[in-house]
Amino acid sequence: MHNCGERISALRENRKLTQEELASQLQISRASLSHYEKNRRKPDFDTLHKIADFFQVSIDYLLGRDDDFVPAAKDEILEFSENLELSDENILERFSFAIDGKELTPEEAKRFIAFIRAERSMR
Repeated sequence: MHNCGERISALRENRKLTQEELASQLQISRASLSHYEKNRRKPDFDTLHKIADFFQVSIDYLLGRDDDFVPAAKDEILEFSENLELSDENILERFSFAIDGKELTPEEAKRFIAFIRAERSMR
């Protein structure tokens, strides 16, 4: 699979989106998307950019110049980041957090978490 239309279609199907849903997200017509997926028309640069950003892939990937893309890994990362619990000691040890470009120490991160908890308890 090395053409742009097939890649767009596969990315869309992997996300379980209809053409209508993806077209709406990209702010293009469903008919245009269908033409792109069937290789009847080529998307312009701005549309390619929107598609690449939406699926978090490179334009080179869409054009078939780069084969490095693992959609399942992207979904797993997204799910992980949406459910991140900062109080977990393993998270604080494995990731670094920064404010104004300066990395937080583990103690600062713990104080930050304590501050948020205190603020929430006062609501």
